[in-house]
Amino acid sequence: MKISQHMTRPVVTVPPELTIPEARELLRSRHFRHLPVVDGEGALLGIVTDRDLRSAYPSTVLDEAEGKARLQDLAQTPVSSIMSQAIFTLPAAATLDDALLLLDREQVGALPVVDEGGRVVGIFSIRDLMRAYRTLFGLGERGSAMLTLLDDGRPRPLSRLCAALEQADIHFNRLLKTQAEDGRKIIYLRVNTYNLAAVHKVAAAAGFEPHREA
Repeated sequence: MKISQHMTRPVVTVPPELTIPEARELLRSRHFRHLPVVDGEGALLGIVTDRDLRSAYPSTVLDEAEGKARLQDLAQTPVSSIMSQAIFTLPAAATLDDALLLLDREQVGALPVVDEGGRVVGIFSIRDLMRAYRTLFGLGERGSAMLTLLDDGRPRPLSRLCAALEQADIHFNRLLKTQAEDGRKIIYLRVNTYNLAAVHKVAAAAGFEPHREA
């Protein structure tokens, strides 16, 4: 579950002297929202987002002459003048959980991934995170289904259910115990099979009945 397996790479980076219109066109043509700004050695200096670029452009309420003058200035303005230098990054060894917590805490859309020398080796976005979890948990795959079972209250419920499923050769990729709103302990089980009746039969034999809302 390392982000190095799911990050976007090779990542498109830009030098600090790139002009704002050039950066805007790059984002538009590549359908990106974030551009890491790096020095000649590939070390991260800052990041420019589509929001930064939109803010740099003149307001539509300006008169024509003032707006034209502003656009002429922008044509010579480097991205280094608007890039954010307060950057949150991740090492390639970080996990998907690390990325999720940092993205949520800092409310950013993407995180540059850097090596020990601070050089950009990838970028990890919310879209990458969603794609990674979808892959890991088999979401959207044919035959993928989530079942909700009632914990029978006996010791080691997950171990017992896991053993029963493996013995029956039923493929599953998520097994989680939590507590429902009604206070009962339940188990979420994601399986990859069309034969859900067989899964319920195996679970019932191991002591686990379907959880039904109270």
